[in-house]
Amino acid sequence: MVLLSSKIATHFSSQENAVLYPGDCTDLLRELPDHSVQLVVTSPPYNIGKEYEKKTSLQAYLEEQEKVIAECVRVLAPQGSLCWQVGNFVDNGAIVPLDSVLYPIFVQHGLQMRNRIIWHFEHGLHCSRRFSGRYETIIWFTKSSDYVFNLDPVRVPQKYPGKKYFKGPKAGQYSCNPLGKNPGDLWMIPNVKHNHVEKTIHPCQFPVELVERLVLSLTNKGDWVLDPYVGVGTSIIAAVRHNRKGMGAETVPKYLKVAEERIHLEFAGCLKSRPMNKPVYDPVTIRKTNSINESGGELFDPEEVCFQQPLL
Repeated sequence: MVLLSSKIATHFSSQENAVLYPGDCTDLLRELPDHSVQLVVTSPPYNIGKEYEKKTSLQAYLEEQEKVIAECVRVLAPQGSLCWQVGNFVDNGAIVPLDSVLYPIFVQHGLQMRNRIIWHFEHGLHCSRRFSGRYETIIWFTKSSDYVFNLDPVRVPQKYPGKKYFKGPKAGQYSCNPLGKNPGDLWMIPNVKHNHVEKTIHPCQFPVELVERLVLSLTNKGDWVLDPYVGVGTSIIAAVRHNRKGMGAETVPKYLKVAEERIHLEFAGCLKSRPMNKPVYDPVTIRKTNSINESGGELFDPEEVCFQQPLL
């Protein structure tokens, strides 16, 4: 039996599993009770003039963000986490790291930072007068010192899985955790560009695996995950994939349509996505692909996978 209903609601109710709100996130947030959300995870507009935003002064941008952050803190559960993924504000070629100017706002609301995670990727704009940007940050805050953190579901393969103690009382025993190692605070995950299997019409799209890692580590089954700027629905997808409840708001109709289609595909178990912990570069696959290409055969795209949601 599938745990989650495949219905997508447009307004919040504790009985729903997926909520896609067609409007401003502040309106959705007003519908939510205090302390009702275990994880807030989002990538807000960077105020750089993308098609879904109007560029304003940095001060006006921060004032608007503060209003949203205040409401997110209100709805956050006592053991909950807030993850704000940001890049740089750019003004006449000079950059301002948004995590640094947003940090005081979170602290003023009593949140405690647990990690500043560096998300590294290989593709992006090529700069000619400075080094090309190839990372963004995820600033993770909690509401208290008593917070949910599940490390085992997000462990990654050990670099030396067969390493053993060579002396002492544990000599000969494996020295590493058999479930894998802590992924650390530098995450190498491809961003959604060009021929990425998850690419949609959205210009700045979350990769599913990035949100999955946060969902698995910072929530438990049945918890609510909120993305105030949900875009094409990736955070909701990551939530329902692992038997959590997901919700988010979006103001752009064409993004809402894509989000709804993707969430329905996820419920059906056939949304194409890049699997968690897949190597960024696999020399064996590359050699096989090149060999097929040189022989004139059909090209194999290693990213073309269909995630099959297990029946529970």
